Amino acid sequence: MEASKTRTSFYRRLYVAWLIDSGRATTVPALMAATGMPRRTAQDTLAALAELDILCDFVQHDGARNNAGHYAIQAWGPIDKHWVASHLAQIKSLLGYP
Repeated sequence: MEASKTRTSFYRRLYVAWLIDSGRATTVPALMAATGMPRRTAQDTLAALAELDILCDFVQHDGARNNAGHYAIQAWGPIDKHWVASHLAQIKSLLGYP
């Protein structure tokens, strides 16, 4: 059975939040490399984290110009980040991510 768009969207957001929070991918290019998703999908997913009450901020690097910096999760809201971490294999499999 194929996963619904709602489920894949939800899991994609959880996985992106986990990648950022764990430090594995904190920029759009790094998210693209880790997941294989196109730039626009990565950007849209970052913007959609707020819909789950996951607070994700862009941290500008000191002295840098032109949006040089990284993303950081400030709060997971109602999401249990430990559940996400313990279900990574299932999430990645459902999304078809490496």
